[in-house]
Amino acid sequence: MIGYTTIGSNDLEKAKTFYDAVLAPMGVRRGYDGGRILFYGKFGAGGLALCEPYDKQPATPGNGTMVALAAESREMVDAVHAAALAQGATCDGPPGLRGETFYGAYFRDLDGNKVCAFKMG
Repeated sequence: MIGYTTIGSNDLEKAKTFYDAVLAPMGVRRGYDGGRILFYGKFGAGGLALCEPYDKQPATPGNGTMVALAAESREMVDAVHAAALAQGATCDGPPGLRGETFYGAYFRDLDGNKVCAFKMG
């Protein structure tokens, strides 16, 4: 159902470097780059977009907003979380089980956006 999710950045060049490293363990590479907006993954197939806000106001993370990245394994969750922290993210919940079948790890990117890498089952 979700075609893509967009999150704002106040420094797109730093965000590109950050997400290039964070998404590499998932095998996701940068796709379309339109200058002020770029996409990871396939447009229309659950991709992630980074952008400078169109209204030219500062990008701010939404309260209660979170992007969740589906991983293929718990090891991939761990690798994504480790890559994020190595790139300067802050931990918002270490890798581990939440409930019986949800394995997740949470971090805040360089702009404060909350991101979760997870594996169900």
